[in-house]
Amino acid sequence: MTAEEFSRQLRLAGFGEIVVVEREPNGRLGEHSHPFESQALILAGEISLRVAGQERRYQVGEVFHLDNGQRHEEWYGPAGVRYLVGRK
Repeated sequence: MTAEEFSRQLRLAGFGEIVVVEREPNGRLGEHSHPFESQALILAGEISLRVAGQERRYQVGEVFHLDNGQRHEEWYGPAGVRYLVGRK
């Protein structure tokens, strides 16, 4: 899926804010949450998320989803990560 196709899907699903996020190589954010729902397409690099004790790695072309207020941890691969994310 292209970034344009994903952006179109996000808008149709009601995601009003769509941005590109870049994170540093081998970075990490401890457990936290966001005051919005998010859905993201990985454009470059990789990100790992731990949600409710379950860990999963996402690579280029994969999509992750986090509910509003969902507690999670995240860390990034040796090349960092860049993703297109919708927030609502």
